[in-house]
Amino acid sequence: MSDLTQTASPLPLKMIAGIGNPGAEYANTRHNAGVWFVERLAEKFGASFKPERKFFGRTTLINVNGIEVRLLVPNTYMNESGKSVGALASFFKIAPPEMLIAHDEIDFPSGKIRFKQEGGLAGHNGLRDISSRLAGAKDFNRLRIGVGHPGDRSGVTGHVLGKVSRNDRELIDNCIEDAIATMTGAVTGNWQLAMQQLHNV
Repeated sequence: MSDLTQTASPLPLKMIAGIGNPGAEYANTRHNAGVWFVERLAEKFGASFKPERKFFGRTTLINVNGIEVRLLVPNTYMNESGKSVGALASFFKIAPPEMLIAHDEIDFPSGKIRFKQEGGLAGHNGLRDISSRLAGAKDFNRLRIGVGHPGDRSGVTGHVLGKVSRNDRELIDNCIEDAIATMTGAVTGNWQLAMQQLHNV
C-alpha cells in the first residue's frame, strides 16, 4: 500500500522544512535526520542558510525547475517545530499542501525513506506541534527518514536523542541522496513521479 493518498494535492511546493533539535550536542543525533536532508538539499543547490529571527530558524531559497522553494531549519526544539514552520508559512501565505516536512521515522530502518501526504502524525512530537500551529491541519507532505527502532517503546526517547553510528549515518545519507534526486517531481507537484522514483529505489 502506498503512503500517498489518491486525494493528494498537486500544488507545487513552496517550503521544505527539516525539523530536529538545535545545538552542537544534537547535531549527530537521529532526531535531526530531517535537518540533515534540508542541509544537504541546500548544499546540492549551492544555497547558504542565514538566520531569520522572525521565523525562529535558518532559511534559504532554491530554484527547482523554475519554482522558488524556501528551505527552513527551525532553531526551536523538536516539540516546538510549529513555531518556526507556522511563522514562515503565515508570512509567505504557504498552505499546508505546499509544504514538505522532513523528519526522522522510527518505524523505518535506517536507509529506508518514504513520502507521505496527509494521514496521522504517528505520535511524532514535531509533526503534532506543526499541525497544532496550522489550525489542526494534517494535509502537509512529509518525508519520512528511517532511523530504526530501539525494539521497546520505553527506549524511543534515548534512541532518537542518541548519536547515530557511522554505518547507520552512511545508510541515512545514501537515502537522503535518493530523495534529493526526486525533488523535481515533488516540488512541481508530480507526486506520482516522485513516489515512483523514491519508493522503487
